[in-house]
Amino acid sequence: MMNVVTQMRQLIQLIAKHNHAYYVMDQPSITDNEYDQLFHQLKDLEQQYPEYVQVDTPTNKVGGEALAKFTTVTHAVPMLSLGNVFNQDDLFAFARRVEERLPNQKVQYDVELKLDGLAISVWYEKGILVRGVTRGDGETGEDITQNVKTIRNLPKFLHGDVPELLEVRGEVLMPKQGFEKLNATNEAKGEKTFANPRNAAAGSLRQLDPEVAASRPLAFYAYGIAQCEPAHPLETMHESLQWLTTLGFEIAERQFLCASIEEVQEKYEKIQAERPNLLVEIDGMVIKVDNLKQQQQLGFLSREPRWATAYKFPAVAAVTDVENIDWQVGRTGALTPVARLKPVLVGGVTVSNVTLHNIGEIQRLDVRVGDQISVYRTGDVIPKVERVWTELRNTDLPRTKLPSHCPVCESPVVMPKDEALARCSGGLYCAAQRIEAIRHFVSRKAMDIDGLGDRWVESLLHLDLLKDVSDIYHLHNHRETLLGIEKMGEKSVQNLFDAVEKSKETTLARFIYALGIRGVGETTARMLANTFQTLDALRKANLDALKKTPDVGDITAEWILDFFKAKHNIEVVDRLLEVGIVWDAPTASTRQPLNGESWVLTGTLSHCTRDQATQMLQALGARVSGSVSSKTKCLVAGEKAGSKLEKAKKLEIKVLSEQAFLDLMQQYGQNLPTE
Repeated sequence: MMNVVTQMRQLIQLIAKHNHAYYVMDQPSITDNEYDQLFHQLKDLEQQYPEYVQVDTPTNKVGGEALAKFTTVTHAVPMLSLGNVFNQDDLFAFARRVEERLPNQKVQYDVELKLDGLAISVWYEKGILVRGVTRGDGETGEDITQNVKTIRNLPKFLHGDVPELLEVRGEVLMPKQGFEKLNATNEAKGEKTFANPRNAAAGSLRQLDPEVAASRPLAFYAYGIAQCEPAHPLETMHESLQWLTTLGFEIAERQFLCASIEEVQEKYEKIQAERPNLLVEIDGMVIKVDNLKQQQQLGFLSREPRWATAYKFPAVAAVTDVENIDWQVGRTGALTPVARLKPVLVGGVTVSNVTLHNIGEIQRLDVRVGDQISVYRTGDVIPKVERVWTELRNTDLPRTKLPSHCPVCESPVVMPKDEALARCSGGLYCAAQRIEAIRHFVSRKAMDIDGLGDRWVESLLHLDLLKDVSDIYHLHNHRETLLGIEKMGEKSVQNLFDAVEKSKETTLARFIYALGIRGVGETTARMLANTFQTLDALRKANLDALKKTPDVGDITAEWILDFFKAKHNIEVVDRLLEVGIVWDAPTASTRQPLNGESWVLTGTLSHCTRDQATQMLQALGARVSGSVSSKTKCLVAGEKAGSKLEKAKKLEIKVLSEQAFLDLMQQYGQNLPTE
């Protein structure tokens, strides 16, 4: 069944990539509909072949990882995602599943607007706002407290009889009027405008400077209670939302209590008609079983509640002309065709560009410059070509072909076998790839060159001081030139030099990750370092040796091999080593006794944080997973461990208490790391 495993791995990699683009970078790269199809395809495979379910399957996860520039916070109660339904049949099937699990019980549904914003959690202690956290990956998020405090309609102090502790979940977004005003102001100033309110809200909350967030017209709308101590006496979701309004929270402008699923469908159609007149952008409705005890009876799947679902609106389409097709080059050299369109209004947003994904998609659609096409915005985010009106085509229109040379650096374009994407072969010499390669190289989890942000990088590239990443370590030879950059004084320049010098002392895992090899993320880089111990051994490794490395699949192994075969890559690596980048040589004490093992942490840890436990395990070569499977080596169970502990016992997986885990770490020479 290797074909099944291969399909699963490919889907997992695709979904992880698009999760990162959507949740972390706020730059969705595919439509919601396409994402849903990938996700359901993976779920179908897993249901057919449960024995081949992969450890890192995203069907047990939510969203994307937390951004590095904010402090990471573990959610006391996981922030789950929602399942989706797309039509009346799907909705009625959801209701049947609910009612089958609640036999002989009357079920009412709370129906709310599905707000198109950024999900966050806010904490209040004795009625005072103390913390704001993004969803992140559902288990951990980003601490954005200072930015959250700038949201005008979010109460900083609760009114009335407030509980000791209250954690409220809600959506942050920009109402339509504020979004349009912000874009108009930015356009008048010649500054960046935003594609849609969600991107504007997410980008605002992820600003390091709270004053930027404060200047944006953000609003918070509560949709649920995660924790309340002492427990509130409310019995329904509808009542709990109304109670939140008495404390000072705003909820979405429409909310319905429906006695039947047929009534839910009626409200859905009503809101769909009223949608253009709403104050906020929505992309559907959220349907919840109203009774809170019934919600508890229904429980949860791994990543979503059984008692709620999102009922998505259909996409909105419009017809326009293809004026040109450009080819954009990404950090990995991938060529992406982008159709430049005659601007058209689609679902309230002006669309002038649409990605065509790859040459295969162009050939499938047979889209040509001069064609008329239908464009729709699925999920109200990313525009997509729905169809090409070939019957309206001028017969003289030439077919669209893959360019033979990179539009940026003129290097030959290659299209590897069994891959959908064509790539520029220019590697680090291609200017389009170079800027992203440098950004990746200096990032916190790579070489961690503090202060070398986008502004510096763009200025240095403009001055032609960075032809590849090795030139970073020769910037000290250009002090006078750097001092001439606007707003870059003596102190800024010296701080940059100090950060560059400091980065020379690193680890092998960080260095491998910094190289930007396709398919090699932080975990894979650590596994490669643990397995090969030296860069020279990794450079000389054959395909079989790479495939045997934990966390390295067949495709990634080929990418690694190709990277170290490329002459220009080796030249850059050698130049980096020549400037004095070093890491500790492997010794007997640095061996990885847990290399490749999969460990899981669950429950509440009293003597260390999850981050600290994860760091200690990773230092010994283990990978820390969020779910238990037959491949799990050991489970560390803290207080109030639940379903993961039960599953581990059922699978006869070794279980350690927190104290036993800490004793084992001490035996391996691991002490609690500093946070």
